[in-house]
Amino acid sequence: MKAVFFESFGGPEVLQYGTRPDPVPRAGEALVRVRACGINHLDLWVRRGLPGLSPEMPHVLGNDIAGEVVALGDGVSHLKTGQRTLVLPTLSCGVCHACMNGDDNLCRQYDVLGRGRNGGYAEFVVVPAVNCLPYPERLSYEQAAAAPLVFLTAWHMLVGRAHVQAGEDVLVIGAGSGVGSAAVQIARMLDARVIATAGTAAKCERARTLGAHATIDHSSEDIAARVKALTAKKGAEVVIEHVGGRVFEAGVAALARNGRLVTCGATIGAKVNLDINVLFGKHLSLMGSWMGRRAELADVLQHIASGALEPVVDTVLPLAQARQAHERIEAREHFGKVVLVP
Repeated sequence: MKAVFFESFGGPEVLQYGTRPDPVPRAGEALVRVRACGINHLDLWVRRGLPGLSPEMPHVLGNDIAGEVVALGDGVSHLKTGQRTLVLPTLSCGVCHACMNGDDNLCRQYDVLGRGRNGGYAEFVVVPAVNCLPYPERLSYEQAAAAPLVFLTAWHMLVGRAHVQAGEDVLVIGAGSGVGSAAVQIARMLDARVIATAGTAAKCERARTLGAHATIDHSSEDIAARVKALTAKKGAEVVIEHVGGRVFEAGVAALARNGRLVTCGATIGAKVNLDINVLFGKHLSLMGSWMGRRAELADVLQHIASGALEPVVDTVLPLAQARQAHERIEAREHFGKVVLVP
């Protein structure tokens, strides 16, 4: 099969387009013909080399896969060859206390397709058969591949962690990202007042078309000051953040009393300065958020299937141009998801 893979960590230049052996499903697995694969920022981190991670090598990236079941391993009876599927990108043991309690994202063996195990930058991929979800029929393959990981992450942040309530002010950092474009829509659907940041005037306009009530150009405006101005000095009850560094600090400064900040990433820096007096004096909650529960993806996919939420596709590129796709994301030129098609 044709695939994009790398044999050593580094920049986009390490990505190779070539031939790899066709994967074969084992017991409990399904072979999926990949019709589209969404790119996540996680792909870039894995390609660069995550500390402590030893991925399958040569390594094939790709978390979000839409396609067709073409072969089944022994013991799989709930799937049929030829059926379309959207693949759950997360992996867990299914038998530990966390998994049995529905908190599969807290499983100590938790992983994501394309992180340690080979993923979807290929014509075919083998996945656990239980990960083959019903296909959202109203979506194209490209739209479907733009949905799973970012909507799961955003839903867990807003619903599972922050428990957003109608009427609250919600600040979404980086509306042009996959998680940001999903979070704007989810917060609006929950009847919150959405304030979104983006790096250009054009991206701010796109954020408003997704449902943001107000926008902040974070390339030229002070985030915390603008949030205070937009909320009569109150601040935002919830901040959704995935950038880290000085942006995390601005998010804390933008919080209202009893506010909640939820973060799921540190793309510009993992170290921040925090005034503990502000933390307890304003009764703040600062929370981390790791992916999301399988059941939460089932919930959010119902809203996608109904049309209440819409995957945002920035660009569709052929698999052979995966290097250019990574470069586009690293240059922050995208709004929404970049998708590869074999």
